[in-house]
Amino acid sequence: MNKLIAECLGTAALVFFGCGSAVLAGEFVGQLGIAFAFGLAIVAMAYGIGPVSGCHVNPAVSFGAFVSGRMSAGELVRYWGAQFVGAVIGAGILWIIASGKGGYEIAENGLGQNGFGPGYLGEYALHAAFVFEVVATFLFVTVILGATQAKAPAAMAGLAIGLTLAVIHIVGIQVTGVSVNPARSFGPALMVAFGGDSEPMIQLWLFLIAPLIGAGIAGYLFKAKLLEA
Repeated sequence: MNKLIAECLGTAALVFFGCGSAVLAGEFVGQLGIAFAFGLAIVAMAYGIGPVSGCHVNPAVSFGAFVSGRMSAGELVRYWGAQFVGAVIGAGILWIIASGKGGYEIAENGLGQNGFGPGYLGEYALHAAFVFEVVATFLFVTVILGATQAKAPAAMAGLAIGLTLAVIHIVGIQVTGVSVNPARSFGPALMVAFGGDSEPMIQLWLFLIAPLIGAGIAGYLFKAKLLEA
């Protein structure tokens, strides 16, 4: 239960801080600030809840750990449940705060949801969005599994993982808003759907499938001992 509470709390914090930087402070901090908000949120949670649950806070990370042999199927399902619940909680809190500003409408202003195609940030096509999410998640989970393996310097893992997520956001915000995390995509998309815009939920399939593919590839490479120290 401690692990599940930690995963729920950590995922809620990631969505609140990361998406919150875009919704509440985007015009002031810009794309670089948003990227570092996501990365620093992971650093904070890695040291805050890492000793309890490993700080996956991401269904793709848990799936990579499962494929690599570091997690059982039962624990994977429980982690997924906690992560999706946490993402909804984080997005819900963010919506409550954002709605306190005059003129804010969630259907119009959004909640930091992911997307692609016409009308979304850089308007990248479906194939570009899909490839980016697969590749970025593969690289992200590779760093996580590599930095947390037995022979890696454990004290530096949280920093390495957080900085990797920041770099991924610097590169990819204009492509998809950067998911690499199905729960992070689900929470804001669900809230925006409640607010009257169903498009993020329609596009959600990509942000569920592509990260799992990338994470699965990374997990397999560690399972096959190709990236083990």
